[in-house]
Amino acid sequence: MATMTASHLVSTVCHVNSHGADTKAANLICMKNQAAITHNGLRFLNMLDRLQMRTNGKAVARQAVKQENPRPWGKIICGKGLNLVFVGAECGPWSKTGGLGDVLGGLPPAMAANGHRVMTVSPRYDQYMDAWDTSVLVEVKVGDKIETARFFHCYKRGVDRVFVDHPMFLEKVWGKTGSKIYGPNAGVDYKDNQLRFSLLCQAALEAPKVLNLNSNRYFSGPYGEDVIFIANDWHTGLLPCYLKSMYQSRGIYMNAKVAFCIHNIAYQGRFPFSDFSVLNLPDRFKSSFDFFDGYETIDAAHAGILESDKVLTVSPYYAQELISGEDKGVELDNIIRKTGITGIVNGMDVQEWNPATDQHINVQYDASTVMDAKPILKESLQAEMGLHCDRNVPVVGFIGRLEEQKGSDVLAEAIPRFIGENCQIVILGTGKMAMEEQIENLETQYPDKARGIANFNVPLAHKIIAGSDFILIPSRFEPCGLIQLHAMRYGT
Repeated sequence: MATMTASHLVSTVCHVNSHGADTKAANLICMKNQAAITHNGLRFLNMLDRLQMRTNGKAVARQAVKQENPRPWGKIICGKGLNLVFVGAECGPWSKTGGLGDVLGGLPPAMAANGHRVMTVSPRYDQYMDAWDTSVLVEVKVGDKIETARFFHCYKRGVDRVFVDHPMFLEKVWGKTGSKIYGPNAGVDYKDNQLRFSLLCQAALEAPKVLNLNSNRYFSGPYGEDVIFIANDWHTGLLPCYLKSMYQSRGIYMNAKVAFCIHNIAYQGRFPFSDFSVLNLPDRFKSSFDFFDGYETIDAAHAGILESDKVLTVSPYYAQELISGEDKGVELDNIIRKTGITGIVNGMDVQEWNPATDQHINVQYDASTVMDAKPILKESLQAEMGLHCDRNVPVVGFIGRLEEQKGSDVLAEAIPRFIGENCQIVILGTGKMAMEEQIENLETQYPDKARGIANFNVPLAHKIIAGSDFILIPSRFEPCGLIQLHAMRYGT
């Protein structure tokens, strides 16, 4: 019986040749193999068996769970999943001037991949071809007027991308570069920015309640009131105030929380105190906005920090900097010490910034092929920029906003000092007009050595990161900085 059981269980097929000696040899091999894989009539499991057992085991477990808790399959029942709503003035790749747009572009898909339901809410600055009109309208009070905002939507990489459509966003920015998000020129603000971002905050609070979104196979319907809002920078500082005054005071959003994330404390949204009345907030919030810097001023970031449930920033070191003194905290250090702050390092979008799959570069590579790929990519960059193609000449790159914080003026002063060396430099960025003119004149000054491109060009940014030997970071201060992460991943 044992012998029969063993022969029945053995999966090895013994092909016996009919020629005498070969038959005996084959039978011996077959018996040896059977002995090796059986013990007392039982054989060892091979990899296929293990896979089948895992598959069958999971099927049995699913059936048991289904009988115990009969819910319709096709939806994830996630005990730890959260409804997350990221709100920001920028959201890459649709709108971006720097790290804020990068974070709202890359972090939400990463959170969605961890099992959360995720929405972003940002203004519709242009005719985004991949975002469709939901036909959902909301009316909000902005200043002394009732404004009607419309929602556009698309679903990308597990995230509901929601765009607030209103002339205060679309008509001011449409067809212009990303640097016009906050003002007609770099360093110049629109005079109604406090009203524009009041509209954004109020629309963002409506979106989870009124939008019936069914793009995700695992989640359907409105997000509802049990949500966490992640408000980003001063443009969303009004959001926790409106949440408390307009909703929670009426028993709505009672479980909702707000995390306020500081991407750059240098930008705080300061306005004359007389503008408080146009925000349509109760007087009890005046103290949260009250900021004294020699004049009576309201400060949107000040209010966001005080009224939110949690304050975050983009790196642990920057969190320490913000409470280290008045200069680093830009006069909000005392408030931040009072509320506390948590620093979490910014992450790059590993899908967009992946040299092995990057569609913007001519040669894809990884750590094992980087030494072969980099010289080819350098020559490709040199050719595109009209520079002499020589893989032995070091290429230095700079990508960033052209303003004092990013050290663009330091860079401009440094170029004449090192341009005489055997190197080439490529600069890409937008910002203050004087600095844009400065970098555009580099080709005239150093036709064989330098190029400056003053526009927003995502494909070229990828080519510079991949083709350069060095990336310059002359920033006077840098809350986190994603360029460094991109460069390290691309072997630069």
